[in-house]
Amino acid sequence: MKASKVLKMLSALAQENRLAVFRLLIQEGPDGLPAGTIADILQIQPATLSFHLSQLSNAGLIEPEKDGRVVRYAAKYKSVKKLMTYLNDNSYKKRQKAVMREPITEDAESEEE
Repeated sequence: MKASKVLKMLSALAQENRLAVFRLLIQEGPDGLPAGTIADILQIQPATLSFHLSQLSNAGLIEPEKDGRVVRYAAKYKSVKKLMTYLNDNSYKKRQKAVMREPITEDAESEEE
């Protein structure tokens, strides 16, 4: 996953209403929820919700699916997994392994004291 995609996803989540929508959809499961139900549960005006759903969808975190006259939104678990893998791959453990491979010198030992 490219850093630009990760930044787009994290930026989309960096807003209270969008984070609440995303968390709700993650908890709801793969069937998702209709936009109207999301609006009712989170007490968000439909026009405002539409904007936030669009932002989350454009970031690749959720996807709309037409169900007759109703549009349902569901989390894109595959994208979320890729995001988590990206974040985890650049984790503390990898940095620790890199540090462990570096030879210890006297200068490094004296810095710790």
